[in-house]
Amino acid sequence: MSDRSLPNGVLFNAYPDSIGSRLSDTVSLLQRPEFQGVFSLFYILPTFFQSDLDRGFSINRYELNEELVSEADLQALKRLGIVLKFDLVLNHLSVRSPQFLDMLQKGDQSRYRDFFIDWNKFWEGEGEMSDEGSIVPNQAHLDRLFMRKPGLPILFVRFPDGSERPYWNTFYQQINYRGLEPLDVRHLRIIPEEERQRIIHKVNARIDAGEDFRDVDLGPFQDYLPQIIDIVESKRRYLGQMDLNAESEAVWAFYAETLKRLADFGGKLIRLDAFAYLHKQPGLSNFFNTPGTWEYLDRLKGMAEANDLTLLPEIHAQYGKHLHNAVAEAGYRIYDFFLPGLLLDALDQGRNTYLLRWIDEIQSQGIHTVNMLGCHDGIPVLDLDGFETEEGYQAGLLEKAEIEAIVERVLERGGRVKNLFGPDGKKIAYYQVNATYFSALGEDEQKLRLARAIQLFMPGIPQVWYLDLFAGKNDYAAADRGGAAGHKEINRTTLSDDMVEAGLRRAVVLDQLEMMRLRNSAPAFDGVLQVGDTPANALEMTWSRAGDTVTLKADLEDHGFTIHHSPAAGEARTYAYPGPG
Repeated sequence: MSDRSLPNGVLFNAYPDSIGSRLSDTVSLLQRPEFQGVFSLFYILPTFFQSDLDRGFSINRYELNEELVSEADLQALKRLGIVLKFDLVLNHLSVRSPQFLDMLQKGDQSRYRDFFIDWNKFWEGEGEMSDEGSIVPNQAHLDRLFMRKPGLPILFVRFPDGSERPYWNTFYQQINYRGLEPLDVRHLRIIPEEERQRIIHKVNARIDAGEDFRDVDLGPFQDYLPQIIDIVESKRRYLGQMDLNAESEAVWAFYAETLKRLADFGGKLIRLDAFAYLHKQPGLSNFFNTPGTWEYLDRLKGMAEANDLTLLPEIHAQYGKHLHNAVAEAGYRIYDFFLPGLLLDALDQGRNTYLLRWIDEIQSQGIHTVNMLGCHDGIPVLDLDGFETEEGYQAGLLEKAEIEAIVERVLERGGRVKNLFGPDGKKIAYYQVNATYFSALGEDEQKLRLARAIQLFMPGIPQVWYLDLFAGKNDYAAADRGGAAGHKEINRTTLSDDMVEAGLRRAVVLDQLEMMRLRNSAPAFDGVLQVGDTPANALEMTWSRAGDTVTLKADLEDHGFTIHHSPAAGEARTYAYPGPG
């Protein structure tokens, strides 16, 4: 896709409330003198919109979340000349979206009846019905499914007629039961009032304790248990992200409407979240099916171009699948999910071997990227791996032992790990490690400086996570509070005014800002990259354009480095960041 309206500058990345309590606090930060000329773009994560869980990736409506964002914030960012990047969460929508609520209320009469994927309708004739009322696909299908959580990816949805129907739910789900109230059972007049109160107390005690209320002992009124269960079930509330049915034209009308709205908000770069899960077909995997995925992307591309938007398909897959190559060859930018792990290897092992191979591939194949160190999610490790194909094993960017060594080092430094599971609930692969990038580097400030410098010299648009900029450390309390799904919170600390002020007095923060300002302004970075011939423990990268030249020289063992800028007109300058020696 054309990037005609997209600057090649540094991209800031944060939630609306990552700094302070509202987006206006981040705007104030970006207006400070220390940030002048540092950023050209801002990726605002989706709590920008009306959402309910998964820190914004379960969207109710693509409308401003007025608790965090105002039109005045958007106008202020526009005056700063900052281009916005947003998410379009392609695969799913919240159970609290107007579409899903309409289906819950109207059932088969809802115009959104087919907006989501009826699991049993999808798998009809392709498996056996379980005792629970959902089709279990035959083993050949199960072997192909790509699972993000243990068990089948379904949520049972109660329709107005009392029927329970399974719907496709790849990611998060939760069912909450509300306790009985006197009004709920007042029609059961045959039960004395005092007994009704006892029933309410017994059932609510089970609900409050998170226990099954369906076998509660009602004594002489046990025959009324089915009615009591039906009442409680009718009061059920959901949390979750329901997969969208891309076979429905209503879904495509929704995408077209949403892309226009994102453009109206000032968006230029649109990340297609979870796009590879969208196409589903019995007999295929539920991840990057072909040719269906390409057909969907082409259709989205036309919608995006009509709104002067650039699409950034987000895909996590083993390097050995070479899906990143396929997406790049189709003319899209890709996320460089390989760089974070490659830099951990290069800086911990003091070698350029694998990093240089990746740089060479980017350049030789003309791959356009958005790269990063840390982000709102985790540090990818699955992406570095190889993959077994029908043609044989396709090597990864790193050997499995080297990937596992990275995982172990990050865990030893306090990180957490996220795995993938099969339908039987067994772990089948590591997926990502969760840590701040600073903590993943052993909280070594010089390593963080060098990691940032290399990122800024890599081909592509450098995306900078706000907490990495401030050399944030692992937030174990937040991760623990989040429970089983809280691993990502380790890298999402909200920065108070005092934390920002303290950070802006730290050399590691000011040095990063200095480097980013150069990356954001030097014409050389719109030119040609040359990688020098160096020993394995060194790195030399030079960008040049129309007489403007910027060179990075680094020692990967002691992590000292220099950046030399020779402008086309004016005085040359060397920025030195010496290692401990």
